[in-house]
Amino acid sequence: MYQTILKSLKDIISPKVLMFILTIGVSSIAIWMIFFIYFWDSFENFIISFLSWIPWDWAKESITYVSAPLAGYTLIIITISILTSLFSDKLLISLAKKHYPKQKIVDDVSITGSILVTIKSIIIFLILFIILFPLIFIPIFGQVVLLYLWSILLKEPTVHDVGGLFISDKKVLKQKRKKSTIIAMIASLFNYIPFLNIFAPIFAQIVFLHHILKEA
Repeated sequence: MYQTILKSLKDIISPKVLMFILTIGVSSIAIWMIFFIYFWDSFENFIISFLSWIPWDWAKESITYVSAPLAGYTLIIITISILTSLFSDKLLISLAKKHYPKQKIVDDVSITGSILVTIKSIIIFLILFIILFPLIFIPIFGQVVLLYLWSILLKEPTVHDVGGLFISDKKVLKQKRKKSTIIAMIASLFNYIPFLNIFAPIFAQIVFLHHILKEA
């Protein structure tokens, strides 16, 4: 795994990957920045109403001060994950040809399938995010919870999109995906650093690509 991560880190600083990351990242940030410029007050009021269950006013104000930006940041992360899932196939095929020239390209990934898998991951993420939201503010433990939640956005779309490009045998893919949770959580570490979060989804895909193809 160590060598796989090192190879993936070298890939994400290549010009082609950086251009893809910047295009997806800037687009996602711009979409939500425009939205927040016009609707931030309404968005913040929605978050406040969601936190109305907190009995102490001082705690409610403190948590709301942090939670509204966190929720907004999470929406940007979700958007980056969606756009990466939809548009990364050509980039991944290019990387596979570079590192594994003998690897057969299956390309059995449909846009509809990617969208459905991504939507399913987002729904699961949102449900768990709402349920576990109070736990996020517990020192240390909350950060682990948040890391796991972020990894949900990456795991299944990564397995579907990358696996479908190179592996047609479902049994083989099932065997290869055993480390997908760890890979998604490692990639999700980027989300802790603003602006570097744009690297997370494509990094997860590149790591998984090397993971499934290194012994293919």
